[in-house]
Amino acid sequence: MKVSDILRIKGTTLYTTTPLAPLADAVQTMAEHDLGSMLVMEHGDLVGILTFREVILALNHNGGSLGQATVRSAMDDHPITCSPETELDEVRRMMLERHARYLPVLSNRQLMGVVSFYDVAKAVVDSQNFENQMLKAYIRDWPAEEGVKAT
Repeated sequence: MKVSDILRIKGTTLYTTTPLAPLADAVQTMAEHDLGSMLVMEHGDLVGILTFREVILALNHNGGSLGQATVRSAMDDHPITCSPETELDEVRRMMLERHARYLPVLSNRQLMGVVSFYDVAKAVVDSQNFENQMLKAYIRDWPAEEGVKAT
């Protein structure tokens, strides 16, 4: 399974912000739309990612207030990315190694979407469920051997 398979099912609705946007506005958008991340774009290029982790760190650093902070002051400006052709096993490895919950998906520098740890876990579970159903159907239709009664 590839990242493109997840995006096809998930859809490609994206929420973005700019580095100079007020952090409080980005947090409000994240809360209103139940987002775990927002991509930070500048001049059409991905320049960072803002996740709830960065927001919590900013709150801690500022004594529980976002104040006048900008997105740039809190964002991860070196997010790991993948392509639509990246295999799911590689995405899992990347996420685990970098402790990343969200991976922007780029194709020739064009933003295609975001995959989350949840998206990956759901895809794995769905794939395993399908495989289990196929195996059970195969076993159920197994031809009986001669001289052995089917139960």
